[in-house]
Amino acid sequence: MTRQPGDRVPGALGTGLRLGGRMDRYVAKLFVGSYAVALLLVVGIFVILDLASNLDDYLATGPDGTTPSGWLVLEAYLYNTPFLFLQVAPFVTLVGGLFTVSKLMKAREVVGALGAGVSSRRMLLPVFLGGMLLGLSMFGLREWATESLGSRRDGLFDYLETRRERPVLADLWVKDATGNPVRIDSFYPASEGAPARIEGLGATLRQGTRWTNVVARRATYVDGTWRLEEGYREDVDSATRSREQLTELGAFSFSPRDIRTAWRAREQPTELSFSETTELLSRDPDNVQWQTLLQTNLSFPFAHLVLLLVGLPFLLRHDRSKGPEGAGMGFILCIFYFAADFIARSMGLEGELGPLLAAWLPILFFGSLGVVLFSSART
Repeated sequence: MTRQPGDRVPGALGTGLRLGGRMDRYVAKLFVGSYAVALLLVVGIFVILDLASNLDDYLATGPDGTTPSGWLVLEAYLYNTPFLFLQVAPFVTLVGGLFTVSKLMKAREVVGALGAGVSSRRMLLPVFLGGMLLGLSMFGLREWATESLGSRRDGLFDYLETRRERPVLADLWVKDATGNPVRIDSFYPASEGAPARIEGLGATLRQGTRWTNVVARRATYVDGTWRLEEGYREDVDSATRSREQLTELGAFSFSPRDIRTAWRAREQPTELSFSETTELLSRDPDNVQWQTLLQTNLSFPFAHLVLLLVGLPFLLRHDRSKGPEGAGMGFILCIFYFAADFIARSMGLEGELGPLLAAWLPILFFGSLGVVLFSSART
């Protein structure tokens, strides 16, 4: 029997095309290879640009006459690569998707699939599933990198920039587990043979109408407790004031990790992990910055899918000769997405936009636009 135009073909979309079949495996294999190339290309470019800007300063002779080795710079960038990758991860996914579609169109396999009754949306389903999987994996990567690599990365770059053997985090405010404020003049993280210590500490505890102020010249973290030097506690209520010497900071619950998190929140807020942001928010529930960053952590994985939805239709709408034009249009629209995301997040951090809107508005707007663009592509 001769197939007539418009007849449904066995195996096409809606007629039992099996998920994970030969076509899906073929497209998935193309996407994996394209993603690997995009990863090396995009992350490599950003690493080279950063090195070009800072390498001379990193290798400059320090006050003690020493010069860091090239291996030390390499180690610092190896520790920094996961964090750099997280900044550009959605863009890497988009480039990988564009490379995949370009290969399919170059071999006229999109036309072949359309002729067989398989829609472009169904053909590219492995790409979108891959984008979703990559987005979810970025969530886990951020948690792992922060916990496992963050301290070492920060210490290496601090040495390259200041030549200090031990990092110093200065002028910090920390809230303990119950939300009491703690002022820290200087914090020295633990190093080989030396525990974490604080130089210049002031803390305030309020219990009803009674205030307790704790001041110490130095605090050293030993066996889970802050041991104080030249410390004293001053209790103040409406009628009396008393002072006594203090050797341990028992009424306040915070750790060296909490101090590092407070420093990262001030210096690198966009690198905070979900667990760090949740901890900060539990100690300061009304802080709109932590609320915005928490929602941003939740919305971040969806950026991979949104960029694919926005960028790929422009390539599908053009023939092979106009492929670069279509890819360029997709890139431009994705740049608008990153700009909108940056503006919305900045407004959320400043309290000018609600945390939910700041994190999800760009995702919803460009995601909806991507669905419309994809529905108008060749099917």
